[in-house]
Amino acid sequence: MDPVGAAPLLCTPFRTSSVGPSMKPAAFDYHAPATLDQALDLLRNHGEEARILAGGQSLVPTMAFRMARPSVLVDINRISALAYTKAEGNSLRIGALARHAWFETPVAAGPVGALLAQVAHSIAHAPIRQRGTFCGSLAHADPASEWCATVLALGGTLLLAGPDGRREIAAADWFQGVFTTAIEPGEMLAEVRLPLLDPGWRCGFAEFSRRAGDFALTMAVVAIRIEDGGMREVRIALGGIGGRPELASRAAALLIGQPPSAAIAREAAACAAADCDPQDDIHAPADYRRDLVRSMVRRALTQAFAA
Repeated sequence: MDPVGAAPLLCTPFRTSSVGPSMKPAAFDYHAPATLDQALDLLRNHGEEARILAGGQSLVPTMAFRMARPSVLVDINRISALAYTKAEGNSLRIGALARHAWFETPVAAGPVGALLAQVAHSIAHAPIRQRGTFCGSLAHADPASEWCATVLALGGTLLLAGPDGRREIAAADWFQGVFTTAIEPGEMLAEVRLPLLDPGWRCGFAEFSRRAGDFALTMAVVAIRIEDGGMREVRIALGGIGGRPELASRAAALLIGQPPSAAIAREAAACAAADCDPQDDIHAPADYRRDLVRSMVRRALTQAFAA
């Protein structure tokens, strides 16, 4: 897949100017590199003043409100080599320019492809899904991002490209706090790798938002391996409740060795709700979010059991 379409531009900067005091970004230098190496050179040369532009669905609004004021913008949309999803061996490789909308139909066979398709339809609105990127969501690390919770639940791996070459980091180590990740200066998230789970795995997803397309107040993503009628491996990820997505480890442990049932789903959901520490903000009080955790975990588990 290559939604970029146009021929690569030369890596030639130009300067924007700001007009008016509001809803306009501060002035910045714009670069459109044609290769990943060119992009990394720009990041190295400009340091913390540079920001990557891929889908722009989070960065551009914050720039318009001047909550973000990068002096250099590195637009990677001309790097067609980053626009891919590839099922190779036991992994699904997702490039930095893979758009949300690509996942609306399964990009791989099996439970992971089906889960990603289900999650994709819950992300924002259709125009945003056409432009926003999978890797961009993980780089932005919004606590309410569906992809962040999904990658955590699946035990994904992030591939970073930087001045010292490539390095990998587990999803569990990536999220550091609100909009904060383990990325180092000069690095760029180039690829995400998800394990292609075999048919013995079952997945489920549930989220609650006040209106379709709104940010979720709470979500749950589960992945369960069932063998001989019992659950042998379980991962439950929660999103939208705090500064970063988190695993409900004790709730998952309750399920190990148990056969799927409505009763055990309710017990695990209650455990996840009791253990979580949801945020209290203008969108929802903490107690309300805790109740939502109970409901979303139960629904996601019920869905996975029925798969």
